[in-house]
Amino acid sequence: MFAAAIFLLLTRFSSTMLRGANAWFKPFKFALSIAVFSWTMGWYTYELSAPATVNLYNYVVIILLGFEVIYIALQAGRGKLSHYNVSSPLFKFLTALMGIAAAIVTIWTGYIGILFCTTNLPNLPVYYVLSIRIGIFLFVFFAFQGASMGARQTHTVGGPEGYSRLPVFNWSTKYGDLRIAHFIGMHALQLLPLLSWYVFRDITATLIIGLLYALLAGFTLVGALKGRPLINI
Repeated sequence: MFAAAIFLLLTRFSSTMLRGANAWFKPFKFALSIAVFSWTMGWYTYELSAPATVNLYNYVVIILLGFEVIYIALQAGRGKLSHYNVSSPLFKFLTALMGIAAAIVTIWTGYIGILFCTTNLPNLPVYYVLSIRIGIFLFVFFAFQGASMGARQTHTVGGPEGYSRLPVFNWSTKYGDLRIAHFIGMHALQLLPLLSWYVFRDITATLIIGLLYALLAGFTLVGALKGRPLINI
């Protein structure tokens, strides 16, 4: 969180632009997202009776995602792309390394989801455990959806990057943007358990809201692939 605050502050003092956005917005968003993800998984895995597996998972998350934030920040400071940068063999290697790091964390998070399906958790409400399971597996699916952006070497569909964007998020308001479904789907990890615990408190309601949430993420993905913006301004 501290790093995210620093990166956000730097957006006020730096005029370096990358693909139409301030260079420091990307490290800010990644640092914030990774901090929220790490805190969330730390909260969930505390309930699992597999300390060795959980401890190793936590260290892997810290090391691999920490590498991503550091590399993204270094590239922002140099005014160069981190993702989609294939301008030299070194940058190709580091871009591939980021993809591998993200894949390892995503697969291992999926395994944590399997543990939540196979572990007896009598101290937690059934609807809450169900929401964690759904949230984790939606996270895994839409985390891997990020590979579609890597394959395209862009997150914009139907036109070039750098045009009309939503503030902070920088989502395109003119063309399709694959980051929207990526964001919505991955944050099922936090939103569904919060809704289940504080609002619905019921198995059936949790299943319904999980299905509707998955449909929303899927709808934004299909729209982006067709080149449609979420909000046309």
